[in-house]
Amino acid sequence: MNQPLRVALIYGSVRPDRFCDTVAGWVVSEMASNSDFELTVFDPRPDWPQVDERRFRRCIEAADAIVIVTPEYNRSYPGPLKVLIDTASSEWNGKAVAFVSYGGVSGGLRAVEHLRNVFTELRAVTIRDCVSFHNPWEAFAQGVPVERARYARALNTLLSQLAWWAGALKAAREADAYGVAA
Repeated sequence: MNQPLRVALIYGSVRPDRFCDTVAGWVVSEMASNSDFELTVFDPRPDWPQVDERRFRRCIEAADAIVIVTPEYNRSYPGPLKVLIDTASSEWNGKAVAFVSYGGVSGGLRAVEHLRNVFTELRAVTIRDCVSFHNPWEAFAQGVPVERARYARALNTLLSQLAWWAGALKAAREADAYGVAA
């Protein structure tokens, strides 16, 4: 039997009135029943702006894959998320990164497109498909999507791809196929 892949889920917002708690809470609850993953949640808000950089770097280093839950603020991702991402460097190398986004009419997709460029530079591999909530304030009721089956399918697709990429990249890191020791 294969060991579960270690996944770090990162909250992308530190705002006091953030909707990230709802979206990330749903993702965490959906992933909790999946034995393919061992989930660690990193929420920077309780310590913001004094995030424990060592703890964050260890979280990313230990992960086989990362799921980032991000809002879209002003056509991009939040500044505190960029600060957090830049706290780590080589820890991102050869890791699979997936996105769950939310925002107004774009559903956070513009934030995701900007993040893809950042993770390319960090030698991480971003998963093509993402889960995107357009106008999430209307898309959720009591902590779950109103169109539950639709979003569960989208998340299952994302997690399936994440598992494949994370497994392949883990094997490559262990073989040092990338030329950077794991």
